[in-house]
Amino acid sequence: MQRSKNDFWVGFFVLMGAVAILFLALQSANLLSLSFQKTYQVNAIFDNIGGLKPKAAVRSAGVVVGRVEQISFDDKSFQARVTLAIESRYTFPKDSSLKILTSGLLGEQYLGLEAGADEKILTAGDTISSTQSAVVLENLISQFLYSKAADGSSADAGKVQK
Repeated sequence: MQRSKNDFWVGFFVLMGAVAILFLALQSANLLSLSFQKTYQVNAIFDNIGGLKPKAAVRSAGVVVGRVEQISFDDKSFQARVTLAIESRYTFPKDSSLKILTSGLLGEQYLGLEAGADEKILTAGDTISSTQSAVVLENLISQFLYSKAADGSSADAGKVQK
């Protein structure tokens, strides 16, 4: 009887440890967000969202003020439409801007929300028009190589003319 009681408690604590590790893994991977705050939805249009994913954080001044709720493709404008769920306790001016930023070594992307100066505030269903797309590393490298190639060809042309 005593042995089965000990086996039960050992099994119970092992199970609780596994649940705690699973919870931490989901929380750190941003797959689980426990927030019971009321939210309002705001839309934004981007040319390129890079690796932005649903449930990514929306931060203002480093504080998480919401989450990315949905990402879809607008086949008329050929742009990405991002729906944000902003916590109701935070209000932002209508002329606020969004940019896609990267944090951490693994390159997790999030949205940075910068407050504007308008007196009118964002309400549910509004669209933020001032957005900055994700910086794509491949595009930066190709621009750098193209500018170096252009500099090299103009230097060679100057030598030939002399």
